[in-house]
Amino acid sequence: MSQPSALITTEQLASILGHPNLRLYDCTTYNEPVPPGSNVPYRAVPGDKTFAAGHIPGADFLDLQGEFSDTSAQQFFMMPEVAQLEAAFGRHGLDAKKTIVLYSIGAMMWATRFWWMLRSLGVDAQVLDGGFDKWKDEGRAVETGAPKGYPATVFEAAPRAGFFVDKTFVKARIGDPSTVIVNALGPQFHGGLEPSRYGRPGRVPGSVNVPAATLTNADKTLTTLADAEAKFTALGVTRDKNVILYCGGGISATVDLLMLTQLGYDKLMLYDASMGEWARDAALPIETDER
Repeated sequence: MSQPSALITTEQLASILGHPNLRLYDCTTYNEPVPPGSNVPYRAVPGDKTFAAGHIPGADFLDLQGEFSDTSAQQFFMMPEVAQLEAAFGRHGLDAKKTIVLYSIGAMMWATRFWWMLRSLGVDAQVLDGGFDKWKDEGRAVETGAPKGYPATVFEAAPRAGFFVDKTFVKARIGDPSTVIVNALGPQFHGGLEPSRYGRPGRVPGSVNVPAATLTNADKTLTTLADAEAKFTALGVTRDKNVILYCGGGISATVDLLMLTQLGYDKLMLYDASMGEWARDAALPIETDER
């Protein structure tokens, strides 16, 4: 049922570090605050400076909002055309024949976002459980300086349909008994009881709340499969349902997606634009808790 290969431990990574087939990538981005009234929810800043200050030896750096997103889109981090991704991943020496390991600093969601993107392109990667924080806390080797990169390769995608969906698809599934829509944001935003940086406070009507933060331990590793399963099934997220995940910008929801994939769920979709789009579109319904 489970697919443990989507995660790799620090011990497992340490044992293959330096292997010629390993392709290791720091995927970190930072969402920095913007002035009140700004028309964007945050400023997306690549983690190249923290990469230079310290990274796992041999790693390359991937700039999500730069090379790997549709920068013409209104929302941050939107999935670009396949050709753009093939070129970008190829430049970074990544292809399906390699052992691909992704990690990030702080939240694992930046690595899980790349994992989901690659999965949608037919390429399976592994995410470092606990990320760079756990690696460093264990006193493992750290390298500094700019990325040296890997030799360029030809990345050939084999796209899998249905991994990303849009607002029209989501709206049409509201109230559909065969579908469950899951919000990965915190409960205060799900309830709509606090102002939202994305626009109107609230959630997609009928959606349930499994915050990505509740699937992560204090040491930034992911919770157990049993705990994750209990959290999802308690809210009606079962394997027979079509499951649509969303959050603020299609990033933290990929933590939920990784856990669900590990649990053997296979009818999974990501609403890519998430609340960054939904909350700002007055034509779309929104729901809040009663005050």
